[in-house]
Amino acid sequence: MKRDRTQGRLNEDDLELWRKVTERTERLDLKKLFTPEIDAPAPALTTLRKSKSVVMGKPEGKLRRLPHNLAPSLPDQISSAPVQMDQKAFGKLKRGKLKPEGRIDLHGMTLDHAHPILTKFILSAHARGKRLVLVITGKGKLRDDGGPIPVRHGVLRHQVPQWLAMPPLSSAVLQITQAHVSHGGGGAYYVYLRRHR
Repeated sequence: MKRDRTQGRLNEDDLELWRKVTERTERLDLKKLFTPEIDAPAPALTTLRKSKSVVMGKPEGKLRRLPHNLAPSLPDQISSAPVQMDQKAFGKLKRGKLKPEGRIDLHGMTLDHAHPILTKFILSAHARGKRLVLVITGKGKLRDDGGPIPVRHGVLRHQVPQWLAMPPLSSAVLQITQAHVSHGGGGAYYVYLRRHR
């Protein structure tokens, strides 16, 4: 079977159409198009560092990624927050020497159910002049099945401090800290309320 040599070639009509198209286009300068800006910083996740063997001059070294810049854990965030209350009272609070004047147990609740209950509890405790309340969230169940997306351990435990830091609760809350082991440890928070005026 002979192959048609004219197949794949443009006829005169197609060539004329192509000329009209190319007259209206501009040639791209690929060097300008694909050169990175000098002022733009390199993203932290894609920065590569040479391993020790390359630094020492050995050719068998491989490039490796820098470690991820992870947010600090929740207990670290809470403990690094500045102390807003009296230092002496804060010391007693951390040692579990102050007795909470009220408590609420949220564990086992969903986020939708827990949020309005917490809001009502904190605002009513503040209105009654209470200074220290205990919010029990539970430590949470380990639900990570090893998938590619990490699953947060203890959803309420992570969400409650955020709720307490947002309006309307932020106007009533002076200090949040993790409870002493005698009051629930990592599964509970002391919430120190502002004076009611």
